[in-house]
Amino acid sequence: MRRIRIKLAYDGTDYHGWQIQPSLPTIQGTLQQVLSCIEGKPVHVTGAGRTDAGVHALAQVAAFDLENRIPTENLRRAMNRLLPPAIRVLEVEEAPRDFHPRRDALSKTYEYRIWRTEICPPFERLYVYHFPYPLDEERLIATARLFEGEHDFTAFAATDEKDRLGGSKVRRIFSSYAFREGDRLIYRVTGNGFLKHMVRNIVGTLLEVGRGRLGEEDVRQLLRCGRPASGGPTAPPSGLFLVEVRYR
Repeated sequence: MRRIRIKLAYDGTDYHGWQIQPSLPTIQGTLQQVLSCIEGKPVHVTGAGRTDAGVHALAQVAAFDLENRIPTENLRRAMNRLLPPAIRVLEVEEAPRDFHPRRDALSKTYEYRIWRTEICPPFERLYVYHFPYPLDEERLIATARLFEGEHDFTAFAATDEKDRLGGSKVRRIFSSYAFREGDRLIYRVTGNGFLKHMVRNIVGTLLEVGRGRLGEEDVRQLLRCGRPASGGPTAPPSGLFLVEVRYR
């Protein structure tokens, strides 16, 4: 039995997220269907993170076990031939038998893209949040740094079925910053883990700061003792990308 590690990119627009769901198209479900055809029996795929419905990935990492001795380069070609165009396998390699894409990850990086001009080009609309309203971008950019460090992100987490297990909602954020790139305002964050809707809720909170509805002290208070989902409104999924997963 071989342990295979892949890096893949996908357009999440037409998918109900990563995690398999009965009768709904998902990234995990589509990968498992294709690999089961290649293997001749069911194959379970584990991902580095469960991206939400409509969220995209530039470099998701996943792993699975395979008995088929097909060379890795041929496997990549076979998968891309069978997968829909919205999902592309970029790299395939042999991995240690105990490799786990989520537990072994050192950090993940997400990027959120906001389109700032009055008119959003039609070819951008599926991959940004169109927000043409007045915004103090300098204030937003300054506040983005407050999320760095180790905090309890309860205020920025949506309800999750895993909540019943009582897991900690403390996460360490290595970097959190925003910057302008042409007509896009981009927020980029790297951390050791993320909660459900966490990045989208951080972005929603930062937009409230930029609109003058929240101040830096409000954000500090949310990080100190926030109530569940008490941050800003959840930003739409279309602007969010999983950019990188780092390992040793």
